[in-house]
Amino acid sequence: MAPVAPALAPYVASLTAYDVDLGAPGVHRGLPGTTLTFVLPVGEPLDVGWQGVPASRAARWSTVSGLHAHPAEIHHDGHQRGFQLALTTAGARALFGLPAAELSGELLELAEAAPLLRHLPEQLAEAPVERRGMVVERALVAELARHGAPAARREVGRALAGLTRGVSVQRVADEVGYSRRHLSSLVRAECGLTPKEVQRIGRFEASRTMLGRAHLAGVAHACGYADQAHLTREWVALAGCTPTTWLREEFPFLQDHRAEDGPG
Repeated sequence: MAPVAPALAPYVASLTAYDVDLGAPGVHRGLPGTTLTFVLPVGEPLDVGWQGVPASRAARWSTVSGLHAHPAEIHHDGHQRGFQLALTTAGARALFGLPAAELSGELLELAEAAPLLRHLPEQLAEAPVERRGMVVERALVAELARHGAPAARREVGRALAGLTRGVSVQRVADEVGYSRRHLSSLVRAECGLTPKEVQRIGRFEASRTMLGRAHLAGVAHACGYADQAHLTREWVALAGCTPTTWLREEFPFLQDHRAEDGPG
């Protein structure tokens, strides 16, 4: 993971160059999160689609996906290479000129989401390996100067930040001075999800960072789940698998008795 240019910092939460040997062909899970995902594969297109929706699967040289409450499936031949960026909701406006809500639940190519960036995959492929990160950053910084779309209301940004941290919907509404109904309308218009959905995904994302480092019961308690069974049910709903299954798939050499599914 590389630091991003200061101009991009409010809009790009992370920029990761990846070159991964997975050993054998398989399927990787793309999990829900509180940021939008922007992937630029190198060498081979990214074969991705929503789990359970065969019509959404396609091999793409660029993929932009909005916030979502269901997993994606990335089919690979055992090796993956490219760049993955996590964009903030503000990043959708700044870089693509549209609210994140218009990308919610979508899997798009750059030609659809940001036509002016449609040549970026080709430029990336032609660039020397050591300059590819710079090519991506320069293209995005140039986009910042092109889009004059107004930023989301500051209070909406505050609300999204609070919901992501697990603050209750009522408390967030009180803090920004809106009714729950008005808050729900504004949040949905900005990111495409309801406040409860944002809160749910934020809690799920927090639990993912703790897996393998604590007992599931402890993870459930720390992240605000009612109990371990509740945590497991939410993982099945949002990731399509239990926490232990995900750990086994993602970290096959990790042997940790703390990651036990238990009941649920």
